[in-house]
Amino acid sequence: MPVNAAGEAVPPAVSCRDVSFSYDGETRALDGVDLTIAAGEFVCLLGGNGSGKSTLARHLNALLVPDTGTVTIEGRDTARPENILPIRACTGMVFQNPDDQLVASLIEGDIAFGPENLGIESAEIAKRVEAALGEVGLQGFGTREVQALSGGQKQRVAIAGILAMQPRILVLDEATSMLDPRGRRGLMRLLRELNEGGMTIIMITHLMEEAAEASRVVLLEQGRIAADGTPEEVLTQTELLAHQHLEPPCPVRLAAALAHVGIEVVPTVDEARAASSIADAVRRHARSQDERQRLMLAVAAAQDKAVPCASARRAEAVIAFEHVFYSYLDRARKRRHARAHAATRGDRAWGSGPDAVWALEDVSFEVYAGEFLGIAGHTGSGKSTLIQLMNGLITPERGCVRVDGISCADRAGAEHARQRVGVVFQYPEHQLFAPTVLDDVAFGPRNLGCTERAAHERARHALELVGIDAARIERMSPFELSGGQQRRVAIAGVIAMEPQVLVLDEPTAGLDPASRRDLLGLLDELNEAGTTIVMVSHGMEDLAAHCTRIAVLREGCVASVGTPDDIFSGACDLAASGLDMPAAQRMARRIAERGVALERRVYLEEQSLARGIAAACAEGVDA
Repeated sequence: MPVNAAGEAVPPAVSCRDVSFSYDGETRALDGVDLTIAAGEFVCLLGGNGSGKSTLARHLNALLVPDTGTVTIEGRDTARPENILPIRACTGMVFQNPDDQLVASLIEGDIAFGPENLGIESAEIAKRVEAALGEVGLQGFGTREVQALSGGQKQRVAIAGILAMQPRILVLDEATSMLDPRGRRGLMRLLRELNEGGMTIIMITHLMEEAAEASRVVLLEQGRIAADGTPEEVLTQTELLAHQHLEPPCPVRLAAALAHVGIEVVPTVDEARAASSIADAVRRHARSQDERQRLMLAVAAAQDKAVPCASARRAEAVIAFEHVFYSYLDRARKRRHARAHAATRGDRAWGSGPDAVWALEDVSFEVYAGEFLGIAGHTGSGKSTLIQLMNGLITPERGCVRVDGISCADRAGAEHARQRVGVVFQYPEHQLFAPTVLDDVAFGPRNLGCTERAAHERARHALELVGIDAARIERMSPFELSGGQQRRVAIAGVIAMEPQVLVLDEPTAGLDPASRRDLLGLLDELNEAGTTIVMVSHGMEDLAAHCTRIAVLREGCVASVGTPDDIFSGACDLAASGLDMPAAQRMARRIAERGVALERRVYLEEQSLARGIAAACAEGVDA
């Protein structure tokens, strides 16, 4: 056991000994977990959906206690009632869905809630609230209403509320899933700083780039620890990760793709080191005439497995925005807000500042029949507001939204829009409410006037479309299903209404790579069958691989609209919109910076980048 400066023994931050736990008394969510985390470690918990990550996290601040075995936090047993308050005082937890932990109406009140419950003095609380707002890039937002925030902004408030409690151990359960790329970078930078200051960080994520920044990775499978080591030791095991339905980081995937065209590089999780290694390999191969000829043949023989993005289909506009303005503030509050912030602007390192009056400002663009449109933008850029306008849930303060040429401003127009445009919100499983799966999915068709028989037929067909065996689960409660199944049932409920346009707000948030691929594959199939798809996402790879066009929002305005090649070629200022390029394109830039003259194109996946690198070798480029 480590000792402090006084020579006293220091217990580990977390100690789990043979921990097992079941929610139903039959299936074990945790099955004999042995895990020790030393004070000051930065640990990432990985695993597919249902692997036990969140269950383990909830044991770390005594929200759950083991059926068998023991969990101790800084030497305190979580099963002893007298230890609960000290454990929760030292262990802060940030959940995936911020609505699960936000309690106050104003941001400053929510952040102050935790310190108040710890008995902190008022003056100290005020200092902590201000400091926490600054740490998550929300300076000046203290008096804003929590419910007027975007999902990503709410997540930052939840993080700030935990930071204000100044825990010694911080547990984050998919806390970046609703953040834009800039917000994720900001949070990871903050976590590194906190860790360097001595805080123990335990982070659950499905994003391998985040896992690579930890000092240690623990991989869970069906409630058991399948691997435990450094990021280099765990994240380069491609077969092991594939077995857990996970993907290795981009540099590791690129090393595998290069091996298929005959270029061997040592896999690494570090992008900079990978780029240098690949540049060195190019230099070696380019000097040999025999190697150049071999690679030329390999490039010619390689089949491009990537599906090229279709050009935007200039069909008729099914949804049209015409100079649309929308604000969550009433007129008097807008005037007061504008005066209060006339001389200052917020810190834009994480997104929009507190002086933003308009959620959307002079937005004009069209959604074409049959296309797959992606909506991207920083946290608070207006994405969720935009999609609520698409089916008349809200109406513009100025301008007009039309569906099939019909304005959504009046009751008849809004009703037409809701029949044509189906919306799947963030965390669609929260839309479930009926006693059985069949009743839940049939609810929409029934409200559209379908007979009971017709509604059930539509419901069963929709369940089959999303890959669920209707005959097996239709009489089950939707709340008995796994998280992934609940999400599919919720989406089926919208599909059953047979909308011509299907709009989804961050549908893959919190899903493991396998579940994400399945869901995106379903959307591709629906799109090929004629359904117009509109998808809001912070996943640049998902937008690049599946969308025919992408609209980028920035501070309530449309900054750019174009094909994935247009958006990711550099013509659009992604950094200013809080976004990033796909990982393969980012790697291509890094490799080019090291002197490799790659063909000037946009690389949206690792296979095409590997062929581009091999082509550079084959042409004898002297890198």
